[in-house]
Amino acid sequence: MQVREIYDLLDEISPFSSQASWDNSGLNVGSMNSEVQRVYLGLDVDSFSVEEMENESLLIVHHPLIFKELKSLNFDRYPSSLIQKLIRKNISVVAMHTNFDLSHLNRYVVSEVLGFKTCVTEEYICYFEPQTSFEEIVLDVKKAFGMETTRVVKCNNFVQRCALTTGSGGDLINRVDADCFISGDLKYHTALEARENSLSLIEVGHFESEQYFSECLSFHLKNLPLKVIMSNYKNPFEYR
Repeated sequence: MQVREIYDLLDEISPFSSQASWDNSGLNVGSMNSEVQRVYLGLDVDSFSVEEMENESLLIVHHPLIFKELKSLNFDRYPSSLIQKLIRKNISVVAMHTNFDLSHLNRYVVSEVLGFKTCVTEEYICYFEPQTSFEEIVLDVKKAFGMETTRVVKCNNFVQRCALTTGSGGDLINRVDADCFISGDLKYHTALEARENSLSLIEVGHFESEQYFSECLSFHLKNLPLKVIMSNYKNPFEYR
């Protein structure tokens, strides 16, 4: 099966044309005409996952391996080092980033991970109504994402309407119309702004909130006539 055939299927599932202007979703490494024997799914491309992959494969990831313009290929440094390994093993890479956030991931996390089947998506923000105390929603979030601790900004005792953006959603807080916002990579000044505007925050890790990418996409690839394998990607952070 050629990369192009799988790419076209992915484009139907989540159109690449819907990605943000700064994004680089699509074919990052390889050729549309390459024949692939199996498909791997992962959050990112890293050396551990590439080492375990078979030759002549396609890796579909959430985060693009190539974000910024590459002015040189220094095979001693990331990401060029990984590009060299991928080329040697004839592994193509397709990224589904902001397009998949828009079409699937945020809603999937709210409905399947947090368990709120009724939710409304407005671009990169997914809204749901927990109708519970702030302390209770904090406990639910920690349990759902497997977190022992988290950072919060408490402005309201009761959460009627909650918003979620997977990954880094701090730049969206001015657009959030809710009592509480759940997202990752939140900065100090974001927390200060949220507190002054009476918006409670619950921070989840970038990895923790997006680790469900493979699980979500695999459901839509179950009829693919190739073996689909979950890549063994790990969080680069350790918590101590």
